[in-house]
Amino acid sequence: MQQDARRTIAVIGAGIVGVSTAIWLQRDGHDVILVDREGPAAGASHGNGGVLASCSIIPVTVPGLLAKAPRMLFDPGQPLFLKWRYLPRLLPWLRRYLGHANAADMRRRAAAMAPIIGDSLADHQALAAGTGAERWIVPSDYLFLYRDRAHYEGDALGWSVRREHGFDWDVLEGAAWRDYDPAFGPEIGLAARLGGHGRISDPGRYVAALAAHLQAQGGRFLKAEIEDVVREGGQVTGLRAGGETIACDAAVLATGAWSGPLARKLGLAPALESERGYHLELWEPSVMPRSPVMVASGKFVATPMEGRLRLAGIVEFGGLDAPPSRAPFRLLERNIRAAMPGLTWKKTVEWMGHRPSMADSTPVIGAVPGLSGAYCAFGHDHVGLTGGPKTGRLLAQIAAGKTPNIDMTPYDPARYAA
Repeated sequence: MQQDARRTIAVIGAGIVGVSTAIWLQRDGHDVILVDREGPAAGASHGNGGVLASCSIIPVTVPGLLAKAPRMLFDPGQPLFLKWRYLPRLLPWLRRYLGHANAADMRRRAAAMAPIIGDSLADHQALAAGTGAERWIVPSDYLFLYRDRAHYEGDALGWSVRREHGFDWDVLEGAAWRDYDPAFGPEIGLAARLGGHGRISDPGRYVAALAAHLQAQGGRFLKAEIEDVVREGGQVTGLRAGGETIACDAAVLATGAWSGPLARKLGLAPALESERGYHLELWEPSVMPRSPVMVASGKFVATPMEGRLRLAGIVEFGGLDAPPSRAPFRLLERNIRAAMPGLTWKKTVEWMGHRPSMADSTPVIGAVPGLSGAYCAFGHDHVGLTGGPKTGRLLAQIAAGKTPNIDMTPYDPARYAA
């Protein structure tokens, strides 16, 4: 059914996915209400690694993870942590998650993610055009750093899958690598360099600028915690917040790792967990990498940003409520000192936040079955910033009754119908 008529559409969640969706809906001629319990970029959209990581189509659940994970949990040098008291609650999700740690599911997830993130730089440039947020988009290479050739070849399956999806790279070793970026020490002997990527030099300010543009164009922002979606005759008619009703014709759920409770009220049972991520910001560093890098041995990203170097990574399972752990921060600092010996900085800023991780490592994007005007856009795990603009554009098309030019079946909310 065509739905081209102007509607009032509420977007719940003001991270990059929600803000992108709101902007594309507004450009499509709708009245948009952006709702968040805190404000734009208050969570992972502030604290992410800042890389437009188009090539990051490979999930965490690679073949062999099931055998490696127990050893990793007991090795303080590995980037996997667990709040052990949370394990009983985690186990049902974790069984499903680890069940996808095989080559077939890895390829399935890669095929699903390539259309969402594979052209991220251009997607961000299109989203930010004319908003004033363009200043934070920086085209760049993206490099994966390895100890040596054998270490790089240990990731051969992942690299072969990237090649199947059209990604290309060159390998820098020896003098070629040192000439490209002398900031790194002898522990790094090889780099796989991908062009056509990008970085956001201040993710929080970038998303805030996009949200400010939305309001300048007539969009509304409400600071509220949504308790339920109001419906009448199988149609969304509003949102419930603090005993009040916010009238709207449609609603988009884009609250990342916090999407579970509202999704369940919409008749879904998403297999969603918080994958807790950490960052360290090193302000006024003595040397800055030329491009954002993924240091493969520590599974963390080092991204140049305005005035600081941000180190982001770590996987910790412990739910939404537990305080940050100290060990991940210590590990990030140890790892950067090993990769960049002699690096100094003036001050350190710490952050911990929540990535929305689906058991099948594939986001939920599309219309909610059985309720007209209800849509979902959450579950992007490590690539929310990378995939936010394309997700928003696709959802705006779906809300208008248009058919996107990619197969939306892998993301269909119906796969989690309760």
